[in-house]
Amino acid sequence: MSRFLAFIASRLVIAVPYLWLLVFFLVPFFIVFKISLSQSAIAIPPYLPVFRFNEGIEGLLRGLRELSFENYGWLLDDPLYVNAYLSSLKIAAVSTLLTLLVGYPMAYGMARAPHSLRPVLLMMVILPFWTSFLIRVYAWIGILKPEGLLNQFLFFLGLIDQPLIIHGTTAAVYIGIVYSYLPFMVLPLYATLEKMDYSLVEAAEDLGCTPISAFWKITVPLSLPGIVAGCMLVFIPAVGEFVIPDLLGGSRTLMIGKTLWDEFFANRDWPVSSAVAIILLLILVVPIAYFQRAQARAREEEN
Repeated sequence: MSRFLAFIASRLVIAVPYLWLLVFFLVPFFIVFKISLSQSAIAIPPYLPVFRFNEGIEGLLRGLRELSFENYGWLLDDPLYVNAYLSSLKIAAVSTLLTLLVGYPMAYGMARAPHSLRPVLLMMVILPFWTSFLIRVYAWIGILKPEGLLNQFLFFLGLIDQPLIIHGTTAAVYIGIVYSYLPFMVLPLYATLEKMDYSLVEAAEDLGCTPISAFWKITVPLSLPGIVAGCMLVFIPAVGEFVIPDLLGGSRTLMIGKTLWDEFFANRDWPVSSAVAIILLLILVVPIAYFQRAQARAREEEN
């Protein structure tokens, strides 16, 4: 009896995450995919349903005959959507690189700091999460706008005679993404660097390596799992970011998250917006799969 209960308990432990994925990922995915195959209409909801489950088998067969991928063809033919995807990938990639350049020295400094100081530094990194994401982005509007705090400070120092135009540009989007997602880069890097055996660096320096050479040959390769994890945690949500480009970038910044919002709420074209979301998800599946593979490889190396 005890073996049977243990068997049931082990299967339940495995089934819970799969059930979670089924309810909160696969079911919404297929609902959105079904809408993307339908046609737009002046109705509530604003599309013609493809599968009519209340009509039984006949409704399902009729839905299969009515399936149409015209919305996906429309996205590929319209340069607006293609440019939005490419622009989103570019902005997310550059933002991830900038976040890595800022976050790696921070994580390295935290990992090499005295043990008594590390909890304080870690708390300072996590502290921004205690405030609303929207409020933090709005604060950057007050900093970057022409009459904002940054220009006033530069005027006070006498470094400029005309205000810098940052708000409403792609540079403001980079600043907002780097600031907002910096903890997602720092925390996995810190977790990797904090566990590293720094006696290897000392051994490399004893064998003739300069500190910089030892850093590139020892520290960076050993911290690659943290680099990959941090980059994926920044890049994946940055591709579909909407709030930051809408508030800081304005109308001149083209990203797929803002395009999706316009299609869904302004144009009320749910089928096209669903197709946009499906393609975006398929694009993100590649880095997600790579991230999972890298995590599995790192666990194998630890064992």
